[in-house]
Amino acid sequence: MDKVINETSSLFIFNPEHRLLFNSAFFLGFFLIFYTVYVLSRNHDHFRKVYLIAFSLYFYYLAGGDTMDINLFGFHFTLNYFILLVVCAVVTHLLAVRLYKSEKQSVRKLYLTFIIVGNLLMLAYFKYTNFFIQNLNALFNGDFALHNIILPIGISFFVFEAISYGVDLYRKQMKPADSLLDFCFYITFFPKLVAGPIIRAKDFLPQMKNKLHLTKEEAGMALFLILIGLIKKAVISDYISTNFVDRVFDAPMSYTAFENLMAVYGYTLQIYCDFSGYSDIAIGLSLLMGFTIPPNFLTPYKSQSITEFWRRWHISLSSWLRDYLYISLGGNRKGKVRTYVNLFLTMLIGGLWHGASWKFVMWGGLHGAVLAVERFFKQYIKVPDNRFTRIICILLTFHFVAFCWIFFRANTFEQAGEVIANIGNLTFAPDEWLTILEGYKNVFILIVIGYVMHFLPENFVNKIKSGFNSTPLFIKALLAGLVFWLIFATASSGPQPFIYFQF
Repeated sequence: MDKVINETSSLFIFNPEHRLLFNSAFFLGFFLIFYTVYVLSRNHDHFRKVYLIAFSLYFYYLAGGDTMDINLFGFHFTLNYFILLVVCAVVTHLLAVRLYKSEKQSVRKLYLTFIIVGNLLMLAYFKYTNFFIQNLNALFNGDFALHNIILPIGISFFVFEAISYGVDLYRKQMKPADSLLDFCFYITFFPKLVAGPIIRAKDFLPQMKNKLHLTKEEAGMALFLILIGLIKKAVISDYISTNFVDRVFDAPMSYTAFENLMAVYGYTLQIYCDFSGYSDIAIGLSLLMGFTIPPNFLTPYKSQSITEFWRRWHISLSSWLRDYLYISLGGNRKGKVRTYVNLFLTMLIGGLWHGASWKFVMWGGLHGAVLAVERFFKQYIKVPDNRFTRIICILLTFHFVAFCWIFFRANTFEQAGEVIANIGNLTFAPDEWLTILEGYKNVFILIVIGYVMHFLPENFVNKIKSGFNSTPLFIKALLAGLVFWLIFATASSGPQPFIYFQF
């Protein structure tokens, strides 16, 4: 009996080996209990807010309850990272209210500076301290010791949300939250807390005034998004990752040129299914709770240019970079040359946002350079709009994006170079390729299924959604059971963390 009690209680204590994930069976039961109380409290706004904030903080603790030891004035204490989330919310809101109420422009700028710098310093400490020390040591032959810093999950997302809140108030595009409780509700809202989408306060806060009233169509759409997200993540992404992609990228020279090439195609699908799968689940859970979050991905590999790609990929981040970084740098208001520079710098910084490594800077720089080149040539070259040119443009865009993903996925610059060099040695050897395809048959079947799902015509996908919504509840339950069985059948190990947890 004691063993059962201990095993049960351990589920509710943070374990770095078993973090709480959307794609885990434990989360399903956990959410159902939470959601029952949430629905019952729909007519009690104050309790609902406090309840969701408490649940979101507990979710954050179970998903990434890492701690940091602090020695201050002779006192030693341990800081749990969910405290950072609370501090970010409280301080940002208090400063933002003062910013909004102030009449003097200089004072408003001062408060905005506090909001931006304070949040960025917190992000910089946890994300870039060791990166700075490593580069300092490399440049000056130093021997400064690296710090034992664990990156709090989701810090990049809630810091960006806090900054956008301050900037929008400064630009007078919104009013502040009605209370600190409301702002904490927004910042801690658990579906988007650890991996986005990045939601603007001006879009989210007004929805808090709405009563929870879920229509049959909304419930069906929410369930559809959650199931599709689980298929993308737990069936396709996790399987091709653990059974093929990770093996090749961890030791690219141990595999053939064809296997390296297929690993690049595999990772290109993996990261899309992983991140868009998380977004689908987050949007579906939010819809069940009465909040509408716009799509974060719109079949990005159908893009005919890199410019279009960034309108379809991680839309909440790309629009954030546009509105709060690109425009702040001057956008296209200061001449053509400055426009190209601003595009490049925006993506360079966007690359660094993804990780404290020069390989991410390279990834962002490549995208920024091509965005600038596209904008330059667009004024001189008009590409004919027909099926042939559209297919060519999609193929060129897809392969450039796939090439850039090599730097994103590789553990080091050297490893990225090995993958590229290995692929460069590719020769036409159909018999060898067929042997490899047969050896990884299940992996490549899922890769094909994943790409087919992605490139399905939009009208056909909409018909599938409508068909799912019109089916009886019993059929929906059977389909949900089938998805859970697929997850169990394809699982090579336990639930895998989402890729964007590390950002």
